[in-house]
Amino acid sequence: MEYPDTPTSQASVASAVKRGVDVAVSATALLVAAPILAVVAVAVLLGMGRPILFRQQRIGRHGREFTILKFRSMADSGDAFSPGDDQARLTPLGRWLRATSLDELPSLWNILRGDMSLVGPRPFPTSYRDLYTPDEFRRHDVRPGLTGLAQVNGRNELGWAERFAYDLYYVERWSLRLDARILARTAVAVLRRQGISAPGAATAHEFRGTATEEAVPATAGSGAR
Repeated sequence: MEYPDTPTSQASVASAVKRGVDVAVSATALLVAAPILAVVAVAVLLGMGRPILFRQQRIGRHGREFTILKFRSMADSGDAFSPGDDQARLTPLGRWLRATSLDELPSLWNILRGDMSLVGPRPFPTSYRDLYTPDEFRRHDVRPGLTGLAQVNGRNELGWAERFAYDLYYVERWSLRLDARILARTAVAVLRRQGISAPGAATAHEFRGTATEEAVPATAGSGAR
């Protein structure tokens, strides 16, 4: 039998509160931001054409896959990518959307659905699944987040070892208080437009596995951000 004051029970209550906050905030934000979503959608349509939304399979909680939604920021998005790297495909409008984080607004739907949370390790492409060490894969013990501890401590400027260290710290020490602190710091990071791009890359460096210790500019469609 579990008692109300046991750690397990407290964790269950905290998890329920976290999910309740996710639903309430994402639903409210989608309603309030509806005019902004419409304006950005029209801008993407006129500036880059269809598709308006970028869809990509990502790894979610416990390794389950889901389709993340974002506003498109690169030319020739979709399953068929044209030759060239992210620097060449990133449009002026897309660069601005990433700088302001407006490209992330459609992901509020992923939060409402339960694919993601407001706070957690960022979801990475499914192509990274077999590159993780068992310890690194523990980042998927929680729902991936719209923002996270790594995002407020350097974002794409961080190396992969640093990212995973922050992710695992979050998994091991998660609390509602920590979430609140991360959300507050996220607002500051977005306003300051910090860590949008990795050094020498238009977006982020592609993960090639810890064993290789490689960090090369993300190729077309890597989506690692």
